[in-house]
Order: sequence, then C-alpha cells, then structure tokens
Amino acid sequence: MGERASRTKATATARIAGVGTANSEYSYSQQELLDHFAIEDPKVRSVFLNSAIDRRYLTLPEVDSYGALIEESQGELLAKHRRMALDMGARAVRACLEDSGLDLADIDYLCCVTTTGFLTPGLSALLIREMGISPRTSRVDVVGMGCNAGLNALNAVNGWSVANPGKVAVALCVEACSAAYVIDSTLRTAVVNSLFGDGAAAVALITDTEDTAHGAPGPGTESGSPRILSFASHLITDAIDAMRFDWDDSQGKFSFFLDPQVPYVVGANAEQIIGRLLDGAGLRRSDISHWLVHSGGKKVIDAVRVNLGLTRHDVRHTVDVLRDYGNLSSGSFLFSYERLLQERVTRSGDYGVLMVMGPGSTIEAALVQW
Repeated sequence: MGERASRTKATATARIAGVGTANSEYSYSQQELLDHFAIEDPKVRSVFLNSAIDRRYLTLPEVDSYGALIEESQGELLAKHRRMALDMGARAVRACLEDSGLDLADIDYLCCVTTTGFLTPGLSALLIREMGISPRTSRVDVVGMGCNAGLNALNAVNGWSVANPGKVAVALCVEACSAAYVIDSTLRTAVVNSLFGDGAAAVALITDTEDTAHGAPGPGTESGSPRILSFASHLITDAIDAMRFDWDDSQGKFSFFLDPQVPYVVGANAEQIIGRLLDGAGLRRSDISHWLVHSGGKKVIDAVRVNLGLTRHDVRHTVDVLRDYGNLSSGSFLFSYERLLQERVTRSGDYGVLMVMGPGSTIEAALVQW
C-alpha cells in the first residue's frame, strides 16, 4: 500500500483548469500616445512607431487647463497601482473561474504576482477581502521579479497543487504599467514608455484526486486542459543588470531600464534552457506543437524565434498579443495561452512550451501536455 501511494504521488500532475484576462479601461494607438505626451523628437517617435505594437491599454496622467500633463508623484503612482491592481485582478480572477466552471468559494490557494507597485498587506490579502474569498485561503505574493515572474509563480503554485490534490490553486499576474513610468527626453525612457501596457491574467490549477483521475470529470476538463509536466530555469548572471528598476533622484520615482542587448542575450541562451527542458522528457523541438512565448518586444521575439528555429506561425499568438496589448509583463504568456485555446486547435497528446524572460536576466520555461 505504501509503495502504491508513493508511486501515485510521484506521478501526480496539476492541470490548467481555466484562464482569464483583463485590462484597464482605455486603449490607445502609438500615434495617440505620441500626441498625448507631445513627443516631437524624431528618434523617440521612431521607437514608438516601429515597435510592432498597434494599441496598448493604459491609464494616462491627466492634463491641466493648459493641456500640460499633470505629473504624478511616486506616492500617487503607488495609489494608482493599488486601484488598478484590485480592479483588473478581480476581473481576471472572475473570468478564470468562469472558464474553469468554479466559484470564489472554491479557491483554496491564491498567488498574486506584480512588479509595478508595492503593497503591504499584499495584493492577495486585499483581493481576498474585496472579492469575498474565504479568509482561510492560503496565499503568497510574488513582488518585483518582472516579466518572468508568471512562470516562477506557476512553478510554486504547481507544487502546492500537486501536494493538495482536489483543491483549487489560482495564480494571478497583475501589472499596472501605467503606475510605473517617468517622462523625460532620453531614449532609455522612450524604449520603456513605448512598450508596456496594463493587464492581468489568472490561471487555475487542479491536481486530480484518485476519483477524477479514473473517470469522474473535474473542473476544466471539458476544454481539454493541459497537464504541467516540468519546469526549467536559467539565470544569465553575466547580464544581471540588463533589466532593472533604479531610483531616479531627479524624478523622485523608480525608473525601469532595458539594456539594448537584451534581445541578443536572451536569444543566445534560449537553446540551452529549452534543450534542458525537452531532454528531461526525451523530446525534440519538432515534438512541440504549441509555443507560447512572452511578448517581450519585437526584437526579443525575433531573437528567440531565430535561435530556436521556430516559424512565424509558432509565435503567432506572441506577436498578436504584442500588437494588441504591448508588453504586459508577467501575464503576457497567459494572454497568448488564452488565444491558443480560442483557436480550438489543440489535440489530446499535444505538447506545448511556455517560455518567458525577464530581469536577472532570466529565462523560465514549462512543458505541458494536452
């Protein structure tokens, strides 16, 4: 009996039972943003207009009676982050539960991810109170890890799910990028301000109990939800400062920095982590039917695609999410996952790779199977 129990536990895997997304209220074209911020510099305009982004959801600073932007202090930005995170986060969680066939009362574990603001108590506690989730719900907050944090969180939530079969774990990524910006004339700032958008994405995980594993349907099974098989991580220590938040004394705000070499650094290391992920399962790249890569930017997507030998079709959802939303930081890959499900092209037995990259510099990957 003991041998059978240990064998069952070792082979247990969590399923993605559902996904849901949300954005802030208004979206803007890149041209509209250039007009709003009265940007005339040809180099800065070129950065915006050649970003492969059509529109982004943002909550812009207001203008005064003279049409000038009213500058927001760091304190005001943190307050904006709290408002937006609670609003987008709650809507994404509800959409995820609806997709999963679950209710708020079903949530047993909540993990909240964000990089665009700091809250104490954390976002998980605030959402539990605001949404009426059970105060007995276990929770954790992942703060400040950046665009890769969604898969870091999914790894931790997956572990909790496997250890608690039959219970519902929810991972929520909320990035209010409108609450993390500075305005100046530098190209450094232009790159950041041309790229990011507001968004939230939630995903529900369930590890089947012995009953559901042997035929009784569980939540999310109707949509052919994939099982999470494994994870891989790679920290590029030589590029640890390539993506970072710095304090800008002149602005009195945090300022995000993206090194121009980021796409090439990520691309050069992509094969290593994907090779390790697939070798562990005895698979080749040609065995992967679905690739869901973080929409980090046009050059990042191109670098990953070329270095992994992927087709444009393989990264279609990644490219489309960038076009329609910009870089949504930690939740971007879940927007792509949602679009893949809407296509209804996945088949039983298909393998998929989730891949994200961010500060560290870090590449995270996960292998799933439908």
